[in-house]
Amino acid sequence: MSADRSADRVPRRTRRRRLALLAAGAAVASLTLSACGDGASGGSAQTRFVQGENGIDTVKPADRQDAPHLSGETTRGEKLDLADYQGKIIIVNVWGSWCDPCIAEAPNFAKVARETKGKGVQFIGINTRDAEKAQAVGFEDDHKVPYPSLYDPTGGRQILRFPKGSLNPQAIPSTIAIDRHGKIAARSLGPLTEDDLRTMVDQLVAEK
Repeated sequence: MSADRSADRVPRRTRRRRLALLAAGAAVASLTLSACGDGASGGSAQTRFVQGENGIDTVKPADRQDAPHLSGETTRGEKLDLADYQGKIIIVNVWGSWCDPCIAEAPNFAKVARETKGKGVQFIGINTRDAEKAQAVGFEDDHKVPYPSLYDPTGGRQILRFPKGSLNPQAIPSTIAIDRHGKIAARSLGPLTEDDLRTMVDQLVAEK
């Protein structure tokens, strides 16, 4: 291989790396634009989900996609791996301490999480865009949040693991429901009332 060809490949690799970083940045930016607001959603032949009157999108069991492998460090510096909750219904809530709708829905999540734990339901948070863990921990303490949250300050590491075309997070707050088989079953973009959150959870508890 000549020196000229070898030198030519270096900038190509650099360009590919830059393109990948730009794509990831664009995805995070799209989430940022809809932060603390109600994301738009609707059913389609491609995504195969149906939007209910309460704003909760649902997918029939046969059409559900695998949930991503979420793992990392929590807001309190502990290790968390979604695989440790295999066989449970998992409710993933994307939130930030700075987000007013997140503050409004926090008591609903704390209450429903405590009351459904005995039914095989595990709540997990993804804290995003808090520059310091102390901000997130203060939020958890103030609202007596009984479940752990992955710390994802840029919103990229965890959120971008959700498969494209699935019921993925597109707003802050967003809530994703994962069934007992590790499949994405439902999603809400925007804050949830206690009744709507219970509806999301109870539908999956009732599944066999």
